[in-house]
Amino acid sequence: MREIDLLRRYPKSSGRGTMRPEILEEDRRISKQFGEDYFDGPRSRGYGGYRYHERFWSGVAEDLRDEYKIGAGTTVLDIGCAKGFLLHDLRRAAPGVEVYGLDVSEYAIRNSMEDVRPTLVRGSADRLPFPDDAFDVVLCINTIHNLTLEGCERAIHEIERVKRPGGHSYLQLDSWLNDRQRDDFLAWQLTAVTYFGTQEWERLFERWGYTGDYYWTIAE
Repeated sequence: MREIDLLRRYPKSSGRGTMRPEILEEDRRISKQFGEDYFDGPRSRGYGGYRYHERFWSGVAEDLRDEYKIGAGTTVLDIGCAKGFLLHDLRRAAPGVEVYGLDVSEYAIRNSMEDVRPTLVRGSADRLPFPDDAFDVVLCINTIHNLTLEGCERAIHEIERVKRPGGHSYLQLDSWLNDRQRDDFLAWQLTAVTYFGTQEWERLFERWGYTGDYYWTIAE
């Protein structure tokens, strides 16, 4: 395993002042449906408008391309792909790459980028509808913490199963390094079901047999 920040070029928020308004349990219940309210509804229930901006994912796509030598013929799976923004930018950064995406949200797939929509499927990270050794690169960004602990373990096994021998995987999770960040996380998060500090996640990765790269999304 290797800790590496491959989302370092994704624009950061300006700080704790950008936190969501007070969240009610009803907001969390609705957000976990991953429908229109979560992506394009009020900020208290999700993104507050999940729209494509080239500056968000283009740098990430370039860093992934360079780190994992993604090029023509490379097969890439994005688990939790939402509307396919990263896959769209990967196709621009690495012409000829073969991109595939999976998301639990029918709404997100229906409203995804047109160029990648034909290769997106609806499903869950803990039961990937793909054969063994199918992908050179498997990405899973801010997704598996939305599963139960058992689901997280199955998702790790699934990532390992569909990744080709010698392939790469990158996993990013919501987490924290200290008590203040944990308090911010608990106030900010809407959909996470399983959550730990970074050291506990690392212990679980090792126990579950994860062999890829990883990093954290931390509310600050």
